Amino acid sequence: MTSVLFRRIAVAARACFLALPLLGVILIASPARAFVEGVETFDLDNGMQVVVIPDRRAPVVTHMVWYRVGAADEPIGQAGIAHFLEHLLFKGTKNNPDGAFSKYIASVGGQENAFTSSDYTAYFQRVAKEHLGDMMRFEADRMANLILTEAVVDPERDVVIEERKSRTDNNPGAQMSEALSAALWFEHPYGRPVIGWMNEIENLTLEHAISFYDRYYTPNNAILIVAGDVTTDEVRRLAEETYGKVERRAETPPRMRAEEPVHRTHRMVRLQSPLVTQASMMRTYVVPSYTTAHNNGAGWEGEALDLFAELAIRGSTSALYQKLVVEEKIAVSIGGYYRGSALDDTELAIFATPAPDVSLGELEAAIDRELAAFLDSEIAEEDLARVKRSVLAGAIYAQDSQQTLARVFGIALTTGGTVERVLAWPDRVRAVTAEQILEVGRKYLLKTRSATGYLVPPTPPRS
Repeated sequence: MTSVLFRRIAVAARACFLALPLLGVILIASPARAFVEGVETFDLDNGMQVVVIPDRRAPVVTHMVWYRVGAADEPIGQAGIAHFLEHLLFKGTKNNPDGAFSKYIASVGGQENAFTSSDYTAYFQRVAKEHLGDMMRFEADRMANLILTEAVVDPERDVVIEERKSRTDNNPGAQMSEALSAALWFEHPYGRPVIGWMNEIENLTLEHAISFYDRYYTPNNAILIVAGDVTTDEVRRLAEETYGKVERRAETPPRMRAEEPVHRTHRMVRLQSPLVTQASMMRTYVVPSYTTAHNNGAGWEGEALDLFAELAIRGSTSALYQKLVVEEKIAVSIGGYYRGSALDDTELAIFATPAPDVSLGELEAAIDRELAAFLDSEIAEEDLARVKRSVLAGAIYAQDSQQTLARVFGIALTTGGTVERVLAWPDRVRAVTAEQILEVGRKYLLKTRSATGYLVPPTPPRS
């Protein structure tokens, strides 16, 4: 739950967000006055949750439907089915066949997209406010009446296969990220790529898609979020007229994933590729998410990890950047992130590129040294205050977007959060102490809880 979410959303413009590390939520500008005022939520009789975020600056609305299902909920042997079904939902229904929904959005000058992650799948449109009712009718129709045939499924499977080839199989950085995740997670399905393994994508069938759709694409597993020039009464009336008529098709099972065992070994992954010209490294640690920290009674750990990342590893003002890039010139770049928004335990990552004539082993040893030094030091009050101001200010600036606001709530609500916890987040950040930041780092940034990846160019031939 950090401002990184907003920065990443602002620059993302892909057709499908496959594994975006969306890192949290920030929604208040000051402890006295909410930056986002008037947010309301209610449930329809069929169990669908509705969230309304008023924004009167222009007669425009962002309409989003989120499903509490992602790649980590897929049946064994069907890796990629969540993302594959996302593609298939654009094919049409009996009432609106052959992409009629998309054609209508284009005809009114609107925008649309969809994305899948490990924990959720979402569909959205941005249109003039007078078209909101039409968006709800179309989206409610494909929630209930999707028509799939082998003539539709087979070609779209080929599209996903080509997507995987272009984005992962021909991209050594993506291959390294995928291999590192698989090494980090022993049992948990976060170790599976959102797009799926190639051999399992190739075997996805019409029956798999229909079964997944019937099990999870039901209103009681969905969240409607409307941000824009609307009132709660308007949204309630339209939602009851459209989504409210969709019957529950299933009682979705609890989101029980395989529990990750205790990690006792540091794992290493090394990928050598002729497509790599500059060596780099990345390390990921298993750490609590905002959700697991909250559920375990240590809700402050999520906020503390967020601030730890900001102070120690993220950006040019971080401790490691200043020491290893600016002062010692061991690295030409260093950074990191904390993936705070996740239903289960999550990861904190550090990535770096060595300076010329510095080996990855030397760089890794320097990172270990400086992490230990940071955790053994004291955080100056002025540094902590600066980072807190930066995090909150960055989030506020990035909220100049309906889509960002809608995504913030959608991500939180599909990963175990609530509207109330979203709105209370800034006050919890302000309450984090320097000692808590150091405590959470010492507790979780153990090398035995991590995996490290080396991405290297080909070894030059001997002369």
